[in-house]
Amino acid sequence: MSIIDKKKEVAREICRSYNITMSIEALNAFTDILVPFKLLRGQNLVSEGEICNHMFYVEKGLVLQYYKKNNITVTEHISHEGDMVICIESYFLRKPSRIIATMLEPGVVYGIPYDEITALSRRSYEICRLLLNIDERSLIISQQKADVLRFETAKERYIRTMKETPEIVRRAPLHHVASFLQMSPETLSRVRAQVNEEGL
Repeated sequence: MSIIDKKKEVAREICRSYNITMSIEALNAFTDILVPFKLLRGQNLVSEGEICNHMFYVEKGLVLQYYKKNNITVTEHISHEGDMVICIESYFLRKPSRIIATMLEPGVVYGIPYDEITALSRRSYEICRLLLNIDERSLIISQQKADVLRFETAKERYIRTMKETPEIVRRAPLHHVASFLQMSPETLSRVRAQVNEEGL
């Protein structure tokens, strides 16, 4: 498959994921701006202090978003195939990012550059609608995570993650999963043992 055909396949998949039907003209314009990145484990998509110039669609791999607080790594989010990775404040406000996005596994992501997608959205309702749907989903995910952390126990948070995003539990290192769920690795180990024992 040629690079152009692959990019078009990814563009269609992004549109399907966000419930957007595009004309051939809009789809071709969107395809043209996609930037493929083949990355190794440990390579950054976005570094601290850097302006996030792309949102990234994960075709293959596991992506960790985190920040440092008192020299401790705090997991903000973990994304996998079919997810969109955005350091949202940096991307939309053009500010240096406090969030670092890095590969937990080797993988391939497709960047959607800020300048190009913004220019396209001014000319195309379909592209504008895609951007709106991406923003909307990101906000909903953030709100849902905040609610889970506020209202659910450690065990409930772990069970929810197992059911809704099992790839995170299966593939991410234990300390990142624990940080993502805002518990210590020891608590996560106890919760996991309890859930396994209960057959949940």
